[in-house]
Amino acid sequence: MEGVKQTLDSTIAIIADIHGNRWALEAILADIDRRHITQIVNLGDSLLGPVDPVGTADLLIARNIPAIRGNDDRVLLAPPEQPSASQIFTRARLTEVHLAWLRALPTTAIVADELFLCHGTPTSDETYLLEEVSVSGIALKNNADIRVLLANVTQPVVLCGHSHLSHTVYLSDGTLVVNPGSVGLPAYVDDGGVIEAGSPHACYVLLTKTEHGWRVEHIALPYDWEEAASAARGHNRPDWATWVATGRV
Repeated sequence: MEGVKQTLDSTIAIIADIHGNRWALEAILADIDRRHITQIVNLGDSLLGPVDPVGTADLLIARNIPAIRGNDDRVLLAPPEQPSASQIFTRARLTEVHLAWLRALPTTAIVADELFLCHGTPTSDETYLLEEVSVSGIALKNNADIRVLLANVTQPVVLCGHSHLSHTVYLSDGTLVVNPGSVGLPAYVDDGGVIEAGSPHACYVLLTKTEHGWRVEHIALPYDWEEAASAARGHNRPDWATWVATGRV
């Protein structure tokens, strides 16, 4: 993965699922800078959303943050025959520079042979690695089912996104699986059900290797989510405004 160091800093920041929310991304990057952390990886779904995809793309490109491609990044490059309103909004605003950045992103990556990065699972950017989502609710998958999805992964740490829900899961074979939650979209409606983080905070993870194992710090930051919600509302998306401002559907 071009741009990812093949060694690990003492602490690495993990971000995912920004969904065009520049305000949330700015808050998280400011917090990372304040902590003097220089290594960041982005697990995808960076731009799609009726908030500020252009500002988000420009910031990510300027910071040269290593990233992988999520399912909503992929559909921006090859929109379906009947694109969603968010796909239409985002694609219409992206420049060739932004699209070239998306095209260059890999679907998975390995850092220093210790971290395996995927958006959903190693083989699918649309499958939740840790959760079962249905109309009746969300349940954590059992360890055996998660391990099946990671059958060909040998790295001790797996970093995933896609569900927008913060999780740290320790498998019986010692594999650590971490989902940092969503930077900019804490709630949404999926085909199979409703996803709600429960708060509007911008979420990310700090991962540190210690002599006793990996320390995982889930961080939820306040930021001006009302301004981000106002941008969505101004783009005729009251649904996104509610999701961004409340973490609820």
